Amino acid sequence: MRKLTIAPMIAATFFMVAGGPYGLEDIVQKTGYSVALLILIGTPLLWSIPTAMMVSELATSIPEEGGFYVWVRRGMGPFWGYQETWLTLAGSVFEMVLYPNLFVDYLGRFAPNIVAGNRGLAIGFGMIAFCTAWNLMSANAVGEGSLGLSLALLAPFVVVIVLALLRKPGTLSASIPLHRADLLGGIMIAMWNYMGWDNLSTVAGEVDCPQRTYPRAMLGALVLVLATYLLPLAAVARTGLDPNVWQTGGWVDVGRFLGGGTLAVAIAAAGMIGAAGSFGALMLSFTRLPAVMAEDGYLPRIFAWRHPRTDAPLVAIGACAILWALAYPLGFERSLILDVVLTGLSILLEFWALAALRIREPNLSRPYRVPGGTAGAIAIGLPPLALVIAALVRNRATLVGETNEMVITGIVIGAGVVLYFVSRLWNRRARA
Repeated sequence: MRKLTIAPMIAATFFMVAGGPYGLEDIVQKTGYSVALLILIGTPLLWSIPTAMMVSELATSIPEEGGFYVWVRRGMGPFWGYQETWLTLAGSVFEMVLYPNLFVDYLGRFAPNIVAGNRGLAIGFGMIAFCTAWNLMSANAVGEGSLGLSLALLAPFVVVIVLALLRKPGTLSASIPLHRADLLGGIMIAMWNYMGWDNLSTVAGEVDCPQRTYPRAMLGALVLVLATYLLPLAAVARTGLDPNVWQTGGWVDVGRFLGGGTLAVAIAAAGMIGAAGSFGALMLSFTRLPAVMAEDGYLPRIFAWRHPRTDAPLVAIGACAILWALAYPLGFERSLILDVVLTGLSILLEFWALAALRIREPNLSRPYRVPGGTAGAIAIGLPPLALVIAALVRNRATLVGETNEMVITGIVIGAGVVLYFVSRLWNRRARA
């Protein structure tokens, strides 16, 4: 079996974190260009760089299949390891429904009749089926496929940057009043756009030389994501395009504004590529968790069954695909809110595991080490903690349907505690 190398890992991480500049539209609408650029520069300092450093240390010191589940279990015990996986998989339900919706939205930008009525749902289900088949091939197939998709996705944005820079500067966009100003809302969306640095850790057993590959892949992906976000947005900002017209799918309108219908279609097609690439790459990560949980006895053993040639966990992939397909009709905005909170909480557990392992296993081999000793390992977790608290404050009164978002979060957390003890009891009976 061929293993993942640096270039495919960078591409897969790029899709897990970003998948292109799509998703930035609401930040511009809520904060304007200048503040949006500051948020996109500041959020990596508080969120992405600490997370990438944490992942680099833990992935190189404990390069095992299951990634962050193994780290938290080893650093803080089986209860917290289970909660880490539960929060991640629960968050994945709300995250993975975003991408079929984005895929259909971008297709509808240039072919609205195709997605009219229930045809849009059918197309979204088709995208899920395609990504499932892609993942059944192997981890390396997903990584190498992501490399080609990333090139196709970014090509239209190179054209956007060039055309925007050649265009005569427009009215200073900072002077245009915002109709839906929401600073904390913009920060929360930026957090979502910068999530996913830990996801590739779950396939550590399928990575070539993980001690050397993970830090390099994290650095390469960070540079690529920053360039993908900042360069097109900064170039468009100088044109004076009204930030209030930005909405989900707004890059298509930017393409039409700068280069006409051809560029608009190219950007819409790239948006479809980004949605499919992100879904496929994230499926690679999330489906390894049920497989490892089954190996530890928390799920039926059948979830651990792998294809003898590709090593892909076939049952886990199929089960996750069915779960995400059932959740797909939830829609975009309601899902994003819950995803940010649940995934943010799971990432905090990883930072705490980093500090716990520094204390419990000081002699553990660490090819990459967060500087500053144990105090440094604790300190890099503080900025992400502050951002998660800000997200909780921002969404404390937000409704998902008729239910408060905080209530749903509490129910999900409580269910994880109950399921842990139920699974332990089931495991004991199964062994007896």
